Order: sequence, then structure tokens, then C-alpha cells
Amino acid sequence: MSPITAALLSVGFLLALTRGAPTNTDGASLPIRLSVENDLSNVPPEFYQTSVVEGGVLLGALRRLQGMQRGFEFTVKEDPDLGLLIESVNRVAGNKHAQTYWEILSESSGVQSRLDVGVGCYRPRADEHIILRFSTWKPQE
Repeated sequence: MSPITAALLSVGFLLALTRGAPTNTDGASLPIRLSVENDLSNVPPEFYQTSVVEGGVLLGALRRLQGMQRGFEFTVKEDPDLGLLIESVNRVAGNKHAQTYWEILSESSGVQSRLDVGVGCYRPRADEHIILRFSTWKPQE
């Protein structure tokens, strides 16, 4: 058997194996709402609409929004213990010395709750309202 024939058969075999395999693009797109708030300034909140693939994480929704919406940008940093943390939103960055950070909240029926996992793990629900709030923390004594 020639090398070309063997290569084509291998490709055909791999295609047959992967047919019907789940992919991220097959999932439904779930709309979510996003608010950006700054507790430390008089800037009014900013509101955005984005989506996440069903089963996808918040990081994907934020990246999708950043790619599609002028005026929205964010950065993350990786903490070896805590995973991905939001570092900045719309050019406003948290600062350890100023004790500022980006808090991630979910609002449901008017009640806001802090997420118990980070941006790289949280899976938003359809029509969920996510709030990115720039705030301060108090040092532990």
C-alpha cells in the first residue's frame, strides 16, 4: 500500500470515529446579561448582552463579548491556588495595595449573591444577570 493511500485511509478512519462526537459549537447559545459597576466612582453602570454555549463557562461569555462589543474589555490573571481571577474591566484594574478587586455576583429575583467559583469555572444559566463590581476589601486582622 502506498504512503498516500495509507494516509487517506487513516484520515477517513479518524473522520468516521469522530462523526457525531460532541463539540462546543453544537450546544445551544444561552443569552446572559452583564452589568459593570464601580463602587468607587460616580460612573453609572454599564449594561451588556452576551451569550454562552450551554455548559460553557463565564470566561467564554466575557471573551465573546470582548470580541463583539467595542468598549468592553477585560483581562484575567492566573493565581496558582485560586485559578483565573478578573484583573481589569474596561481599563480599571484591581490593586493589592489599594485593596481593590473585581467581585463577581449573580442577581436572581432582585437578590445578589457572590459566586462561589471563579470566572473560569462558573457556568451561567440562560437569562442570568451577572454583575462585575469594582470594590474594596478589608484586610484580615
